Amino acid sequence: MLEVNKDTFEAEVLQAEGYVLCDFFGDGCVPCEALMPHIHRFADVYGDRMKFVSINTSKARRLAISQKVLGLPTIVLYKDGEKVKDLIKDDATPVNVEAMIQAHL
Repeated sequence: MLEVNKDTFEAEVLQAEGYVLCDFFGDGCVPCEALMPHIHRFADVYGDRMKFVSINTSKARRLAISQKVLGLPTIVLYKDGEKVKDLIKDDATPVNVEAMIQAHL
């Protein structure tokens, strides 16, 4: 799983070919911390078919806002740089994230 920042986000996510799952998290976000091990596990399981990245919105607020990430945790699925689907706050559960991944493989 690749951790991107405001300088590498465009190249790694918006200019990437195929699917990219991006985990937007923040410092001190307890639900984000609870979800993160599941996202890493999904990266291990599905990483050969989909790219997985994470970005700390505490260090990239403007970027998060530009991607319309207004609540945490937010999991966004991009395809060829375009947002396909997102799961925000209470919808960002391990079950929902895995279902989203499987629906787009």
